[in-house]
Amino acid sequence: MKRRHLLLVAVLALVALSGCSGFFGSEEVDPERLNENASYDWNTSADGTIVIEESRYTAVYAVENETSFDVYTVDGLGRERSVPISALRFRYANGTVVSAANSSLSASESRQRTTVNLSGNVSGKVGYSVARTGKRFASPTLVEDGSYTVVLPPNTGAGIPFLSRISPGGYESETVDGQQVIRWDEVTSDQIVVRYYLDRDLWLFGGLSAIAIVIGVVGTLYYYRQLQEVIRRRKEAGIDLEEEDGDDDPRDRGPPPGMR
Repeated sequence: MKRRHLLLVAVLALVALSGCSGFFGSEEVDPERLNENASYDWNTSADGTIVIEESRYTAVYAVENETSFDVYTVDGLGRERSVPISALRFRYANGTVVSAANSSLSASESRQRTTVNLSGNVSGKVGYSVARTGKRFASPTLVEDGSYTVVLPPNTGAGIPFLSRISPGGYESETVDGQQVIRWDEVTSDQIVVRYYLDRDLWLFGGLSAIAIVIGVVGTLYYYRQLQEVIRRRKEAGIDLEEEDGDDDPRDRGPPPGMR
């Protein structure tokens, strides 16, 4: 029995030291994943720029005199969780772009955060890619009180109530090369949320709305015709539908006998 206990303690200690699955510590992100290819908008002037694609999004964040940069998301219970980044790049102020393959750029992943380890105390822009699905994007504001830009995929849009949501408010929106671009000069909230729709969703929504309107009109006409039919039948049966004198009280039988 003691031997089993010792074996269990040894296994737990080994797991804790190795940081298995990032549960007890952090582990290095696979260099092959970090060296994948992606295109980034290095010319952006925003502190944070997110370009949403169909199956992934790319992010570019400005850093100044930093040795690392933390990337994380928040789950439905409000807990911080790491993000499986790929295609990691860093662009220096002079325009030089490096990857994990040709520099000391690396990343480690724990249960709560993914930490990008920069090449010393540097300034520039960090770029990475993350796989995604669906028509909703949400991210904590990794740069506090900074400016942000979100670029939606082609043939999509946001701005129509019930079909989309953009948070926080105070943004500007325009279409550039067929894609909607949303900009915030300063974001002081904890996160950015954008829920968008496909252009074909508008046709579907418009078609359903038209069908609902037609059904409503037809129902109203049917009710009106039924009401008119009831009125006609009552008239044919000799049932008065209106009082001759609206001021007459049906309980008033006139003056008592002898006073008429």
